[in-house]
Parts: sequence; structure tokens; C-alpha cells
Amino acid sequence: MEVYLDNSATTRCFDQVAELTSHIMCEDYGNPSSLHRKGVQAEKYTRYAKEVVADNLKVNEKEILFTSGGTESDNLALIGCARANCRSGRHLITTRIEHPAILQAMKYLEEEGFRVTYLPVNEKGCIRLEDLERAITGETILVSIMHTSNEVGSMQPIAQAGALIKKMSPRILFHVDAVQGYGKFRIYPKRMNIDLLSASGHKIHGPKGVGFLYVDEKVKIRPISYGGGQQGGMRSGTENVPGVAGLAKAVELVYQNLDQDVERMYRIKKAFVDGVRKIDHVVVNGHCDESGAPHVVSVSFQGVRSEVILHALEDKGIYVSAGSACSARKPQPSATLQAMGINKELLGSTIRFSFSVFTTMDEINYTLQTMYDIIPMLRRYTRK
Repeated sequence: MEVYLDNSATTRCFDQVAELTSHIMCEDYGNPSSLHRKGVQAEKYTRYAKEVVADNLKVNEKEILFTSGGTESDNLALIGCARANCRSGRHLITTRIEHPAILQAMKYLEEEGFRVTYLPVNEKGCIRLEDLERAITGETILVSIMHTSNEVGSMQPIAQAGALIKKMSPRILFHVDAVQGYGKFRIYPKRMNIDLLSASGHKIHGPKGVGFLYVDEKVKIRPISYGGGQQGGMRSGTENVPGVAGLAKAVELVYQNLDQDVERMYRIKKAFVDGVRKIDHVVVNGHCDESGAPHVVSVSFQGVRSEVILHALEDKGIYVSAGSACSARKPQPSATLQAMGINKELLGSTIRFSFSVFTTMDEINYTLQTMYDIIPMLRRYTRK
């Protein structure tokens, strides 16, 4: 049996998405900037995609920018807004458990002279609103908080944070990295005081290499790439029509039966957590119930290295992750787990299991039974 439990890294495309993108690449392959029929057809795909995403978020179509994915969306939001609003202040706020696309962009902005406050989190991986309130100053121009942790599935109080930020100062911009939350929850930026929101196609069963950034029409933002002036000059370059159309199709499909799919994932998550706790000396990190995301479970196995478990499971056809896929090839202690205060002995013994709409209970049972067999064996081998 092959079991894919690394859906926080990437997801399998819906069949309809793969068919649509293939058709566009081979048949409707025109450049949307061209004036002939092929170009007009391509432009229709991009226009329809904006309609789909905008309708899903309940925002205006002109507030949607298509990008190459979550990383570019995050970089454009942070760097573009920091540069555009620096005359109002040079203070930025984020958290210690953000994705590298946020943390590295913040480090870059610090080199440009901005000051960044990194909010701590509690043992479940959540910020405290009082810490956010204390961090805001008259110099603050932007706050960036992720919706859902890609490592442990903790969910931040986004709506409450947005309300607090706007209450303290309506001019402060609020950016949300929703790469892991979009497609699992209904997110409405206007109602949640979100000014900018990032999402990625390949996390919701769409193509890789495409994402979007919602930018409220009132936001001052500068482009970070220049060229032919596509997308109102905010993101130059020929649009990735197959990717954009595939993203829109994935949005339609993933939200079609969202409530039932999420409920089923929570059932799968509960069964998995209950099962893995039968193994001696394990710690499940973050929220194990519906306070956390339905698709992510972080488990620390005392006495066995993460990569040893990962490859032992791989030998049985089970694919998991030792943490964020973006840093998997650069082994180092997880900043997220460290921020949560996880025991140092467990930092190198943590595995992330992440589910999707395709995950079945048979796969979960097979994975649990496999771990019941291999974890005690690996511990005996490690002790020797």
C-alpha cells in the first residue's frame, strides 16, 4: 500500500485540474496579452479565474493578483507594502513561527532599516493578543500573522487580531499568510480586517508554481518586479494561464463540499491521534482537537531521530515529513517547535503527518499498525 501523508508540503492535483491545465497547454496556449483569437481565449481564462477567487473571498476582482505561489505572494505583500508606507513608520510585526517566506523577507527588510518585532507563542503554537497589543507602536505600519501553521497545525486568532489592529490604528496593514488555511476554512478578508492575504495552488490540489495575493484596493503597495506591466503593473510577466486556470478550478472543487471534507479530515485526525498515543513515549504537539487545523498532526517520538523514522516509513510505502518541506534539505532545529518550548530532546525526533481529501481511514490504520511495529524496533536499534 502507498500512503501519502505529506499534504502540507504539496497535494495531488484533482483530475479535473490536471485535465484543464493540459488542455490549455496543448490547445488554448495563447498569450493573454496577444490581440488575436488565441490571446483572447487565454485572457478569458485569467479573467474567469479572478472571478472565481474573488467570489470565494467575497472581494473585488481587481483586488486579486496571480503570482508564482505563496512565497512570491508573501514577499510582494511584505516588501511591497514596507517600501510603499515607510514614510509613515518603519516598524513591522510578525511571529516567531512564520514560514521562511515571511521570516526571510523580514530579515531582508531589517537590512533595509526596518525594525521587526517577533511575537512569541504559547505551548500550543498560538500568539497572545495582549502581546500583539503591546507590540504595536505609533511607528507600526504592517502586521503579518499566518493563518495556520504548516508544521503543527496551530491556528491563530486572525479575526480577533484584525479587529485589535484596526482598533488601535486603522492605517496599520494586516497581512495573513493563508497558504495552509485556505481551502480548509472559509476566509473573508473584508469581514476579518485582512488587508492582504497569500495563498498557493499546490496546497489545495491545484498546480505548482501558481498562487494569488489579495490586496485591498485601499492598500499602498509597490511592485517588486518590473517588465511588461501585466496585472496593472503590480506583477509583470506573461500570466501563467494553465496554472491560473488550474488554481481557479481547484478553488471551485475544494470548496464544493468543504464542510463534509473538513469534518471527515477531523475524524481522520482524531483516529490518528488516538492511535499514535498508544505508542509509548510520544508527544503530540499543538492542538489535537478542532482547535487546530484538520489536516496537520505533529508527533515527537522520544529516542528516535526524525529522519530514521521517515525512511523506515518510506520503506513501507508511507510518505511523511520531518518538518517544513521548504527547510527539509537544511537540517536544523525547528524554530516553530523551539518557540513552543518543546523539550530539546524531542526537536530532532518530530514527524509531521498531514492529510487531504484523498486520505482514507484504511491508510491511517495501515500507518498506525506500521508504526506499532517499527517504532519499538527502531528504539531498540538506537539504544544499541
